[in-house]
Amino acid sequence: MPQQAPSITSFLVPYVIIFGVFYFLVFRPQQKKQKQIKEMLANIKKNDDIVTASGIHGTVVLVKEKTVVVRVDEGCRIEFDREAIALVKTPSIQGAQ
Repeated sequence: MPQQAPSITSFLVPYVIIFGVFYFLVFRPQQKKQKQIKEMLANIKKNDDIVTASGIHGTVVLVKEKTVVVRVDEGCRIEFDREAIALVKTPSIQGAQ
């Protein structure tokens, strides 16, 4: 009596399971993080304390369409692309400085 060849589903099921595990452990968390970063950058406003990707700390003084102007020290302002901002700390209180 000849043996039957394994069906294609017996080969396909492990690959589907592996893809599902990768999706929920790798791809989905990465997509959520990218969405949070995009939302953070879209919600930057004047007087937010920020940290750039290069580690410069400052306060936003002007928000433009694609850039922000950051006060780093008294009389020192630098213009950055929005994508250069790594972290928006809690908004500073106006008049506290």
